Amino acid sequence: MLPRNFLIEIANKYELSEGEQEVFLKKFGSDKSDRAIALELHISDGAFRTRLSGIYRKFSISGNGPVKSNRLFRLLTQEYQKVGPLSSQSFNTSVTNLDVLVQKVRQQRHEKIQDQCGTMRMLDIAKPIKLTDIYTDVNILENIPSQQWREIPDLLQNFNPKADDFDRLGLGRVRQSRVPGLDAVSRYSKVILLGKPGAGKTTFLQWVAIKCDSGEFQSNRVPIFIRLKNLAEDTREDNSEFKIFNYINEEFNSCGIGDKSFLELLLTQGLALIMLDGLDEVSEEDEQEIVNKIRRFVNKYFKNQYIITCRIAVQRYKFSRENFTEVEVTDFNDKQIEVFTNNWFVAVNKNNQDKEETIAKRFLERLKMPENQQIRELAVTPILLNLTCLVFNETGKFPLKRSKLYEQGLDILLRKWDEERGIKRDAIHCILSVENKIELLTYVAFITFKKDNYFFEKSKIERYIAEYFSTLTNHKTDILTLQNNSKAVLEFIVAQHGLLVERARDIYSFSHLTFQEYFTARAVINSFKAESLRKSVSYITNKSWREVFLLASGMMPNANELILLMKQRIDAIVASDEKLQQFLDWVNQKSIAVCSFSSTHTRAFYFALAGRHTRTIDFTIAEDFALARDLGFSNKLHQPESILELEYALDFALDYALDCAVANAFDPKSSLERARNIAYDLLMEIEYTELVDSDDSDDSDYDSFDSENAYDTAGDRVYSNDFFMELEELGYELIDEEFWWRTNGDNWIKKLRFIMVKYRNIGHDWQFNKQQKELIQQFLYANKLLVNCMLNSTVTYELQKEVENTLVLSIAEIQKLKD
Repeated sequence: MLPRNFLIEIANKYELSEGEQEVFLKKFGSDKSDRAIALELHISDGAFRTRLSGIYRKFSISGNGPVKSNRLFRLLTQEYQKVGPLSSQSFNTSVTNLDVLVQKVRQQRHEKIQDQCGTMRMLDIAKPIKLTDIYTDVNILENIPSQQWREIPDLLQNFNPKADDFDRLGLGRVRQSRVPGLDAVSRYSKVILLGKPGAGKTTFLQWVAIKCDSGEFQSNRVPIFIRLKNLAEDTREDNSEFKIFNYINEEFNSCGIGDKSFLELLLTQGLALIMLDGLDEVSEEDEQEIVNKIRRFVNKYFKNQYIITCRIAVQRYKFSRENFTEVEVTDFNDKQIEVFTNNWFVAVNKNNQDKEETIAKRFLERLKMPENQQIRELAVTPILLNLTCLVFNETGKFPLKRSKLYEQGLDILLRKWDEERGIKRDAIHCILSVENKIELLTYVAFITFKKDNYFFEKSKIERYIAEYFSTLTNHKTDILTLQNNSKAVLEFIVAQHGLLVERARDIYSFSHLTFQEYFTARAVINSFKAESLRKSVSYITNKSWREVFLLASGMMPNANELILLMKQRIDAIVASDEKLQQFLDWVNQKSIAVCSFSSTHTRAFYFALAGRHTRTIDFTIAEDFALARDLGFSNKLHQPESILELEYALDFALDYALDCAVANAFDPKSSLERARNIAYDLLMEIEYTELVDSDDSDDSDYDSFDSENAYDTAGDRVYSNDFFMELEELGYELIDEEFWWRTNGDNWIKKLRFIMVKYRNIGHDWQFNKQQKELIQQFLYANKLLVNCMLNSTVTYELQKEVENTLVLSIAEIQKLKD
């Protein structure tokens, strides 16, 4: 095998076509068979042979079969030996052609660059991963958001957590065009590449180095990759002005390039691509020295291309005089998440590729589910997407308690990411423990979230930081310093952990809404005083607090107190409205009439059924009956089987016909016909039941369901010719003409409502006012949230049954049960 750079140079010299060059590089740059090369290039064997014949012709190689291949290989080997390893003896004859010099140096440094950049270590993965197996292209922002002057209302556009369908990703959504990474760095000769912790800055820089080494990027330059932390630590004894030059020269020596005049020539002629990784990782004691040395080096060897990586908000403006352009690595989009995920499962597990791609597909499908939108919000940076893949890889699913995943993510950003790489931060890091940082972020999150502040001005957050430190009693001297220097604390958390982000100049937010919700949930849990917890529970109807309650209940070792306070708050929503209390009493009475006792599931169903009239016809069944569904209610409205299901389906069909008529949405005749058919099926089921043993027809879905009593009560309601006749007559009256409906529609609706009330005790015209309608919606929403919190938390069996048995009941009925 011969070096790729050498082969590219030869291919250009002999003017090979693009197709010929592809075959040439594969055949003489690898040990693959002709067949394997054809398959890799997606060409036929005939096309491969045609391209190969063209190559032999241009090199004037004659002969048959393998003879030509051997002859060309010997010719190429001889050419490579002519431009072989650099030495001081070859200096005078070789440097006349700078392109040849670049190729020689790159060839001798190829193994070094591969060693530095060809693999990468990923958090909590034991083995190095080949860069080409895992790398995902990044996008770059050429206008740094944190440097733009914008107002909070501008940032809040299209971001409303109180809306049912709000876009959680809108918090950090960037509204400017993104540029592919390689395109961005090729536009500027001097670039500072900024990014949040774990955004993929180092990985991208390694990719640039590999691409340059292979001649696919900046083919006229030699790649030089330097980790600035290593540079600082390895050159502390070197006080000369040539610290960086000497460091690079030592690396060249290790590659067999012993004469520093080669390096001097490359640098003065601008033939180097110099990548300086991790300016933020340099210790505080070395920082100024390294910055000064970089500045002098860049000023002296100004013709070269430079790329420096650094966490955002760390080293702003330190290289402004050297004409560096600042750009920022942005979050992954959906396509990048998909590519990274596919690469991750194949590269990490090293199993059958089809099998791993299937797992990756399942991961992506689960990630896009509505119930996992909070996880999807986090998985936009390589570091947190890697964590998400790791967790899913272990169990094939995401954790039921999302707080566990969030805690791992926070541990990575607050501690583990730096520890894994042996990085020590500055003095603030020593004073502030991880626990202090979590408490501080919890304090800030709770204050801002209560005020619906998702973006906050710098002055306000600095005041919150100072307030937090004023509450601490230990380390008085250090705490006083931090309190007076809240600006430095803010910059430290933004730069080193990325949990707070500067969205525009002097305007901040949490990096992810999920983290703000998580820290707010911690504050709720820490509300030891009953009054404090009660105040938190007052937000139960605020939809932006939904995730906070779910997290808090799931994180508590015993959520009894929180669940009980939530239940009391929910009952209080409608407690003072007499009409709504009457409505709840009707729900209970109707429930008893259907199944001889007041089932929680049945109450939820009829509450939602009647509640439909407080809203518009556009609401979906899934939304209307969400509470009943979450309580384990398995109603079959479209294919009812049991007596109880037929009861539900009949009432639903009648109610739906009424809805259609009232809203004038479409002809209610079909719904009315369906109601008649269901009523007939209900009668047939009752008659059949009289012929068989009632024990065998017990409804297995409800252990406590009294089937015999239900058959009797159902028969009383529908075993009547009057019911059928009146429904049938009402159906005959309907005429599909707009004029008829305008003239007779209101009267027809009154007749339908009368039949529904008379025979089924449904369809009442409650005539709720606007405020009552809003209270009903709040009541239903909060009950659904309460049920979800119970399912997600640890509560005693006694409390769980107490709460379930008193759901959707009036205050009077709840008191009866307690008495």
